[in-house]
Amino acid sequence: MSAPNRTRKRRWLTICAITASAACVALPAGAAPTGHPDPFGPRTLDRLAAAREQSIGTATPGLAAEDDDGNEADEIAEGADQYAEARTSPGIVAPGAYGAAWRDLTALPRTKGSWRHVTGLPYDSDDPRYRDIDSNSSGGAGRVTGRMAAMAADDDGYVYAGSAGGGVWRSRTGGGHWQPLSDRLPSQSTGALELDGAGRLWLGTGEATTNADAYLGSGVYVLSHPHHGTFTTRDRVGGKELESTTIHHLRFGGGRVWAATSAGVWSHSTTKLSGPWTLEFAPNPDYLPGGPKAGDESAAYKNLTNDIAIDPKDPRRVVLAVGWRSGDDYNGFYTKVRGTWTRITGGMGDLPTDAEGVGNVTFARSADGSRYYAIDQSPEQLNTNPDSALEGIFVSASGSPTGPWTKVADHKALAAGGSALTEPGYMPGIQAWYNQFLTVDPSDPKHVYAGLEEVFETKDGGSTWSAVGPYWNFPFSCWSIDPGRQTGACHQTTHPDQHGVAIGRYHGRSWLYVGNDGGAYRRPVNGTQDAAGHATDWTSLNDGTIDTLQFYSVGIGKDRENGGLAITGGLQDNGQSILRGNDRVMGSNFGGDGADTLTDPRNGCNIAQEYVYLAVQVTQNCAQNDGSWTTDPTKATSYNVAPPDNATSEARFVAPLAADTADSATWIAGGRHIWVQTHGYAIRSGTEWKNVHDLGAGRAATAVAASNGRVYAAWCGPCNNQGFARGIAVGNEDGTGWHDLTLPTDATIPNRYLSGFAVDPRNADHVILAVNGFSRHWTEGPGAGVGHVFESKDGGTTWKDISADLPDVPTNAALLTPNGGLAVATDLGVVYRAPHHTTWRRVGTLPATAVLQLKLSPNGRTLYAATHGRGIWSVGVRELG
Repeated sequence: MSAPNRTRKRRWLTICAITASAACVALPAGAAPTGHPDPFGPRTLDRLAAAREQSIGTATPGLAAEDDDGNEADEIAEGADQYAEARTSPGIVAPGAYGAAWRDLTALPRTKGSWRHVTGLPYDSDDPRYRDIDSNSSGGAGRVTGRMAAMAADDDGYVYAGSAGGGVWRSRTGGGHWQPLSDRLPSQSTGALELDGAGRLWLGTGEATTNADAYLGSGVYVLSHPHHGTFTTRDRVGGKELESTTIHHLRFGGGRVWAATSAGVWSHSTTKLSGPWTLEFAPNPDYLPGGPKAGDESAAYKNLTNDIAIDPKDPRRVVLAVGWRSGDDYNGFYTKVRGTWTRITGGMGDLPTDAEGVGNVTFARSADGSRYYAIDQSPEQLNTNPDSALEGIFVSASGSPTGPWTKVADHKALAAGGSALTEPGYMPGIQAWYNQFLTVDPSDPKHVYAGLEEVFETKDGGSTWSAVGPYWNFPFSCWSIDPGRQTGACHQTTHPDQHGVAIGRYHGRSWLYVGNDGGAYRRPVNGTQDAAGHATDWTSLNDGTIDTLQFYSVGIGKDRENGGLAITGGLQDNGQSILRGNDRVMGSNFGGDGADTLTDPRNGCNIAQEYVYLAVQVTQNCAQNDGSWTTDPTKATSYNVAPPDNATSEARFVAPLAADTADSATWIAGGRHIWVQTHGYAIRSGTEWKNVHDLGAGRAATAVAASNGRVYAAWCGPCNNQGFARGIAVGNEDGTGWHDLTLPTDATIPNRYLSGFAVDPRNADHVILAVNGFSRHWTEGPGAGVGHVFESKDGGTTWKDISADLPDVPTNAALLTPNGGLAVATDLGVVYRAPHHTTWRRVGTLPATAVLQLKLSPNGRTLYAATHGRGIWSVGVRELG
């Protein structure tokens, strides 16, 4: 077999909340693959790179938001902003909203029954059973879990992993055999995780990667005895000052802890943990909560801070790295001059000080205080350089955070160190706004690890670099798709997209721990490399005892081959997982970002998997393949069947896909248009979709559902705060009878994001509507209204608010159970209303993680919940009462 082609992952350039993941377009069915399964399957990445070239310069420094003007960058911004829009539009969420919702939810009475953890076992991204045309298997990441945002480790073998949406975990064995530590907190989103000099574990909640599915936090917590204890709400430091923020880094100096947050830089005593946090610096205080501009659509971008550097020789000398990654007038470095925080305008050497040159920044200093290092992502590079957003890696050889700084690496130097990203259009640092970590070997101030998309190492202070953790193994001559070998002669690498790092000791040896979009990995600090500079000693720590998988969806069908069920679901940056009836390890049968999914209840190997923007693939054998399609294209067993809105970019990032409740062979997909196809899993081309309704220019579907030929489609457009509008269109699958419902912007149906339907399979006029966001008490915006769950019994002509005592929490989906009950998925768990009742009960005791979708088993007896941070769970319907 020929050597694999060098390929690129699409880069998203935008000035809004951006997703970490790339959307790609699939090859037409029957098209011949070229050489090997390109990253994220056979999607046409060269075409997308060309589109990226055309977008250069579309983001303007100094602005926090832009109106759509039809270019590729704005198109991506609309999709990536979806997560935030659903929860904030048409306004800004006030601090304390999630905390209040968690208190109210935990106060609800509980149903009978307990959740069963379905995905609590290893997930092998290189499972050799699934090497079909749309798979990433054989890339070399091995066993994975959900995104890990922060890491910490001590010298006693204890390792702490903070996930994006599944809380904090502890290992007592140098990694592996994990236990959850933060399940009792109202936020499971990690921004920062640090051990102080006294051995206390500090947790800053609220992930600060500014991507589409990052959640706000509830403040900072400290665990005095992390070897044994778990976090509780009593461990919170200070008051409510840092609620509803994200926290990028926690740093210590002069008896204080400093927090770089989305609402400025704050500090607090490390000895007296009560009392409020002190706001040290906010570049634009008018935009903070309570300020005169707090309701401005750009408020969320006006006080972003990234890191804090404290002079080891004088802790009173502090440098703040402040700024929005896409550029704003306030971006820069600040230090105190005669008691006033003042922008540094020069004297830093190679490290830029102008607003265009300072974006997302990470600092790290050596243990002996002799050196400081920094990674700087540049708004100017982000907006003008098609290859990388990285300004560079820098060192201050004096050990002072004020420099002078010397550049020791740029994207070209890193690419030359054995990177898998060596071609124009996607080179190291292309996502430096999202991927950053930096640490220094405690025993050697010139031994540094830097994380971008890949893991880089230097042992000489930056003169030379090695890509010890390449993006994947596809570009290298050692790679092979052979199912008998994981990745040919290549060694295991890590999952791409690095976020967290720590160095600790276990059994007398120093270990490097890294966290990324695939979970946690380790290698010896002084490990071995091959001739290409790649590490030969990575170990995945995702052993199945830790499940932070971020599911968007779940599908269940009978496993005809093995008995039992086949359970599948779409994941953030971890493709689509599949768990067969006799599996002890989950496999990955589709790559990239998995969004919505459809699974045939009668045959769980009939699967439709949606990549982003309605890029739908279908398989009728679970996408099992030994890779033989690389030499014989006819042996591919999955097919691109994307509706036309995918090609025209007129669908949301996670676009709705559903089957008629009375006919699983009839599917509905929503972009600008509502599409219907009636060939079920036998569909083989996107041309088989029929356009049954046009929602209108600038509109895109947010939810679709159908029963017995009737279709309900919710839409938004514009979907952000700038003129937010929403509505519902109703019509028939044959294209007749379509019309927009009249939805007044009063309390009847709030003017908020419409996130899901549940249609009665026995009566298509009976429909439930789930409404996202927070009610008017927490949202500053026109017509925000109240309520989250609404019912119509006349096909949407009139609606009744049935929220009753449901806590004020963003609501994502609804499902009618066969006994007449109603289950609702929220950002903090699942609630249930029993038949003939009006009040709600909390289902079990899931951690405070978002549940994005609910599905029933083929026999209707089991309810499955797809959580965005803690995997898939199930509970018996009869147990709900």
